[in-house]
Amino acid sequence: MEKHSLEKIISLAKRKGFIYQGSSIYGGLAGTWDYGPLGVTLKNNIKNIWWNQFVDSREDMYGMDASILMNHQVWEATGHVGAFHDPLVEDEITKKRYRADHLLEEAKIDITGMSIKDMDNTIKENSIKSPDGNNLGDVVQFNMMLKTEVGVTGGEDSISYLRPETAQGMFVNYKNVVDSFSPKLPFGLGQIGKAFRNEIAPRDFIFRTREFEQMEVEYFVHPESWKEHFELWQKEMWEFTKTIGLPQDLIHELEVGEGDRAHYSERTIDFEFDFPFGRKELYGLAYRTDYDLKKHMESSKEKLEYTDSATGEKFIPHVIEPSLGLDRTVLAVLTSAYTEDVVDDNPRTLLKLSKNIAPIQVAVFPLVKNKEDIVEKAREVYKVLKSSGLRVAFDTHGNVGKRYRRQDEIGTPYCVTVDYDSLEDGTVTLRERDSGKQERIKIEEVVDNI
Repeated sequence: MEKHSLEKIISLAKRKGFIYQGSSIYGGLAGTWDYGPLGVTLKNNIKNIWWNQFVDSREDMYGMDASILMNHQVWEATGHVGAFHDPLVEDEITKKRYRADHLLEEAKIDITGMSIKDMDNTIKENSIKSPDGNNLGDVVQFNMMLKTEVGVTGGEDSISYLRPETAQGMFVNYKNVVDSFSPKLPFGLGQIGKAFRNEIAPRDFIFRTREFEQMEVEYFVHPESWKEHFELWQKEMWEFTKTIGLPQDLIHELEVGEGDRAHYSERTIDFEFDFPFGRKELYGLAYRTDYDLKKHMESSKEKLEYTDSATGEKFIPHVIEPSLGLDRTVLAVLTSAYTEDVVDDNPRTLLKLSKNIAPIQVAVFPLVKNKEDIVEKAREVYKVLKSSGLRVAFDTHGNVGKRYRRQDEIGTPYCVTVDYDSLEDGTVTLRERDSGKQERIKIEEVVDNI
């Protein structure tokens, strides 16, 4: 795949109403982005596919929508308050702050297994400067959780946090679901929701932001069967990437080493993607053991054991976690779909989006907009396609060639043109986006062809 600059993709996303800079009329707010009309549809299409595949189509899954604000003891119990840090380093002159690990990576230094002290020593030994060319201070830990207060009394009891992950909302509801539904192991909870991290250096468009959306499963299993279920979810994640149309050769599995895994994980596979700015993490699959339930049981004093109704065995379930970032998925989709080519000697820009996720699946055009009978016929075709469940647009602006280019640029797979012949023989022109090929077909055959 030809790699295009991120700037081109950002420009298209803004120009066509996919993604805007957050608070743009006030100069923006770093690390925040707003999804426009096409962007929110694209995102919702991805979410719907995920929810159907990971939750609705399975008998062993239960949906959740936990609160963003949680009791602060949740985050203390899991170690987030004490250990949810990134390495921060400050420019001694400008006082700008940077991620120390990012500066080391940009200097082509392998940071695998490095501690904060190692990073500090490496920066000093290699005389690494800030992007402005100035000396850097000491590397320190920076807690990324966004703190807030709940209620009017103030004080320690009013402290809460905007959740840094969606997982804990499912862990603290594990007992509620068991009591309500008496599920048999293995079973899982699935959730799509917002999470927040006070990133030191948001960057690369919607790749690293302070507010983002996650699609996550916490799958509870018997401790002895975790490997089997880990591999099954690994296959499920690959299947999802195919369904949404991500090129398989741009996705790579990375077995994360012990020194680089999260504190709760005994095994983690990262699904990495070839973005324009390099190969970076897209998804994660983690074996969280019984870490979270055990911590919550110790802290809350609630019994979170599972009792096997057949054997009477009591144990704390272990957990497999497929975690998929929604915003990173949108970015992977846009960057892999962005294409520049030439059709009929004319250069064009197009998004080769899968029809499963394209915001608009088919656009309907009357050949001319000043002939009432042709416009009326086009409206009839539009209603037929709309009633079939397709995502349809109606466009009369400019000539047909310009309309084709406009739809190509937003990823619409098909265009249907209604003309004078349509009034006589009931046929229309069906045009396919990627090849630009056109064919005449009967109006009643359009839905099946698409």
